[in-house]
Amino acid sequence: MRTVNRWTVALAAVIMQIGLGSLYAWSVLRQPLSAHYGASVTGVNVAFFVAILVFGIATLAAGFLLRHVGPRLVGLAGAALFGGGIFLSAFAGGSLPFLYFTYGVVAAVGGGFGYIVPVAVLPKWFPERPGFAYGLAVLGFGIGPVVNVPLTSAILSATGGPFQTFGVLGLSYVVVVGGAAWFVRNPPEDRASPALQEPERGQGGRLVEGSYRLRGALGTWQWYALWVVFLLNTSVGLAIYSDAKALAGSIVGGSAALASAFVVVVSLADTAGRLVWPILSGRIGGANVFLAMFLLQGAAFLLLPVVGAGSFAVFCLLASAVTSCYGGGYATMSALTAAYYGPKDIGAIYGGILTASSVASFGAPLLLARSADLTGSYDLALYATGALMLIGAVIPLVLRAPRPAR
Repeated sequence: MRTVNRWTVALAAVIMQIGLGSLYAWSVLRQPLSAHYGASVTGVNVAFFVAILVFGIATLAAGFLLRHVGPRLVGLAGAALFGGGIFLSAFAGGSLPFLYFTYGVVAAVGGGFGYIVPVAVLPKWFPERPGFAYGLAVLGFGIGPVVNVPLTSAILSATGGPFQTFGVLGLSYVVVVGGAAWFVRNPPEDRASPALQEPERGQGGRLVEGSYRLRGALGTWQWYALWVVFLLNTSVGLAIYSDAKALAGSIVGGSAALASAFVVVVSLADTAGRLVWPILSGRIGGANVFLAMFLLQGAAFLLLPVVGAGSFAVFCLLASAVTSCYGGGYATMSALTAAYYGPKDIGAIYGGILTASSVASFGAPLLLARSADLTGSYDLALYATGALMLIGAVIPLVLRAPRPAR
């Protein structure tokens, strides 16, 4: 069978992730959904919270499936479920719980299946550049809102309602994500480059004698420390994405167009973070990068209600610092996990750590929604989250690599 070019696989992987990254365009739909159902911010955002929860669990399941059926079938199944779930959301106009199921469960399972495929596949095509491969694997997810926010806004304006928008988007994602998934596959066995023949190198060039399996990784305290680090880093970024449009309008008081522009700006920062932070991690180490990101995010959240309220530009700058760390956390964590445990079972080991992102939706994002519902302001949640991140910086400060696997 004719072998595909590795850049074709990379391009297809990025396109897959752009479609799946539409999950972060949720805030465009949140306000019209609240108006339709007459529900609170928290009530509607439960669909987003459940989606993030199920997404993380699905990535772990997909990591096991990859061992048995390969990336193409997992990717195609992900595309069908993701697009199909969003399409079924078009019929949720009479029932908010049905939206929780279609968007929060069905679409999210597909998103988790699709997301893990590029993460597991691309490093095998670029063994000599693992940091680049992991950054590329999650790049499209950050670009997703940049593409999907204006697309969703345009469809919403043309159709006049969120449910018609779900129908159009769902069918589009089945075609686009599924078409891209067809080209994402493992390299042939005989293609192994010299880089794969050498001993694996960990963070900072440290030689790793062997790769861990998931069971072995779960026997190390570092896996649980990485899980908590990812939980905290993901939670603060999701807090921005969960209600980005309303957040900008509440604190800065800008127009709807300006609030939509804010979502695009923070998404661009997310995308840049997926490239810049992993490169930095190759020089100073992934744990040190997470330490820097925690301190940056903690400071940004504490400053958002204070200096962000007086200037849209400053507000965008602070929020962009948070989302750059959010996106960078995905790429840095995948590279750090591979550096600690080797690439052999990265799909399952990293997929397990990704379950932290599922729990994260019930942390800072829920706190933000409850703060808005109860006090009419996001300030209390922003202060509390900022303080938590500064305290959490202790964890990456004490992280060190586990002993090499036997």
